[in-house]
Amino acid sequence: MSKEFVLKASCEAASGIVAAVSSYLAEHSCYISEMHQFDDEDSNRFFMRAECRIEGNEQTIESIRHDFDEQVARFDMEWDILDKNKPVKVLLMVSKFDHCLDDLLYRHRKGELPMQITAVVSNHRDLRPMVEREGIRFIHLPITKDNKADQEAALLDIIDETNTDLVVLARYMQILSNSLCEKLHGRAINIHHSFLPGFKGAKPYHQAHERGVKLIGATAHYVTSDLDEGPIIEQSVQPVDHTYSPDRLVAVGRDTETVALAKAVRMHLEHRVFMYGNKSIVFK
Repeated sequence: MSKEFVLKASCEAASGIVAAVSSYLAEHSCYISEMHQFDDEDSNRFFMRAECRIEGNEQTIESIRHDFDEQVARFDMEWDILDKNKPVKVLLMVSKFDHCLDDLLYRHRKGELPMQITAVVSNHRDLRPMVEREGIRFIHLPITKDNKADQEAALLDIIDETNTDLVVLARYMQILSNSLCEKLHGRAINIHHSFLPGFKGAKPYHQAHERGVKLIGATAHYVTSDLDEGPIIEQSVQPVDHTYSPDRLVAVGRDTETVALAKAVRMHLEHRVFMYGNKSIVFK
């Protein structure tokens, strides 16, 4: 039986929050091994994350949950207590680019990411061998203008069937409908290239080369109906210069995308991210 958990809490900022939480945990035989807190002065909102270990046999994670609400009722707190040792169920979505998928599968195989991959869904068959080599279920859901709504409904059925907690778009090259984005609110992460200026459309790295960019970047964020504008979890940048060919820029871009996505996924899996409005609080 697991004895380790993560407490996530947020509420309007007020005196006595930390004292109320820490005293409750101490009274219930919980040792706090890590704690972060943050006051957002713009919204007057307080955020807290604590990693805890139950000492002794009298308490369980369920018993800790049971009385916590009463302890913090006066703060009108939103909170969750999560089993630290329970892997998060994750569904990966891909198209033809393999670098982000390959990186996540490698990290999963090495035990770096506390997740259980429920399936890999793709609108193409190209990456089936890579996925099935890992003993993971591969599902082909081709998308056309005529079947998009039906295929998104099929995707939601797969998510429900597998009890998936998180969807990761590992270079999935299809725009999700507003309806699907709303259904996946707070539990879908996307990765995209990000430059100054922003290059849209085909071959962004070739466009970047033509403009002589000095930084290559990638952004991992939660999916919203505003394309590529959801709350940011992680960003990665790397300096480049005039000597970089378009192909070399593409290679650098692959690196930045894999690093940003892997970090963002890990932050989510470790329950380190709070979504609030159009931004995120990330306790690293």
